[in-house]
Amino acid sequence: MPPEREPSGFDELRGEGWTRLLAAARRRLERTGGALDGDIGLSAPVEAERRTVIGVTGRYRPETVKRLSVPLRELDGYLYDRYGTGLLQTLGRLHGPLRDRPAERADEQGRRDRALESAHSSRLARQGWFAAWLDRIAADGTLTRLVRRGDAPLLGAAVRVLERLTGDVDGSAGSPKPAPGVLPLPVLAEWATGDTKALVPGAPLEQLVLRALAQRAGGGSEVPTDRAGRRALWESAGAIADDLASQVLVLNIGAEGDTVVCDWLRDAADFGIPFRLTLHQLATDPVVPAARTVFVCENPAVLRAAAGELRETGAALVCTEGVPSAACHKLLGDAVRAGARLHWRADFDWVGLRITANAMARHGARPWRMTAADYTAALGEGGSTPLAGPPAPSPWDPGLALSMAASGSTVMEERLLPVLLSDLTRA
Repeated sequence: MPPEREPSGFDELRGEGWTRLLAAARRRLERTGGALDGDIGLSAPVEAERRTVIGVTGRYRPETVKRLSVPLRELDGYLYDRYGTGLLQTLGRLHGPLRDRPAERADEQGRRDRALESAHSSRLARQGWFAAWLDRIAADGTLTRLVRRGDAPLLGAAVRVLERLTGDVDGSAGSPKPAPGVLPLPVLAEWATGDTKALVPGAPLEQLVLRALAQRAGGGSEVPTDRAGRRALWESAGAIADDLASQVLVLNIGAEGDTVVCDWLRDAADFGIPFRLTLHQLATDPVVPAARTVFVCENPAVLRAAAGELRETGAALVCTEGVPSAACHKLLGDAVRAGARLHWRADFDWVGLRITANAMARHGARPWRMTAADYTAALGEGGSTPLAGPPAPSPWDPGLALSMAASGSTVMEERLLPVLLSDLTRA
């Protein structure tokens, strides 16, 4: 069917006197669903616009006028009388059909509501961090942007990923089953979306999931901007961005087994040399630590001091270098299953309390110099920086968290170095 021809004279509606007036009318009608109510206005009108408005309304406007106002019904009547087409039809013929923005908004809201309703049906919905994550992405416009781009299904994919990472997923659903402690992101992405690259850095799904994991970790929804921080966040949930980049620093750990890696560990322990293990090495060949008692610290300075002063005579020591990596959890989990006992400590800050509490729950670790008395004694030995971030409990010694909150100060574990080295010597 050929397009409808414009009535004669429509060319003048494309002129200077009409362009802004009709554009304002179109915006108003699209915003109100086509209602011919109210006025439209033009600020700082030019002479051609002033004459057009006078012609439409039949009312004189002086040349000094700063703003012109035109009732939509008068504009509609004028166009119908002059061209035989009302305002809506005229605008459609000039620039195509008008958008029904109220209907679009209603449809958009419906898609938002359905996406949220589906997410809230997850078994994770009963957990506070999950509900807080959904509230945040709904409030800050993230969900709206997903809906407008046609990416609302990504929210469902993010929920599936989170269910898999937190172990709250039906095993019959075909969830990936890699080696214990090793869940590569491409495997996870393919299972959740069918696309192995859906969780690459910068992908919308990656950002959604990392915001949820940050919320779960207790640090709000701020996602680390650096590559190491994002990798650590993935590893805190058991997913592996790079099994070569995930490493653990050890000293005098030894190993039982007939593999190249075990030989390296034994040689390093014989000479008291610090050694780094990758998750790839730990997952490829069995590595069973020979030590029956393993001490765990947070900062490399402690391990460095032990290597320099105690060398091969010191106890087995593992350094988490902050939040434990997947490689660290893999090594220590294997050690515990082989009968080793872990003595764990971290900095006296809120993150350190969370790290220690998680180690106790995950590996049955025992706190090492992590009591209120240890904190108070170390606090008096020097200056400290203020505590930052949300508070955390210390279930093994509730008085520790109370003492830290009262003082408002952190104590890095390097301040305890003499007593820590003494413990490592005796062990």
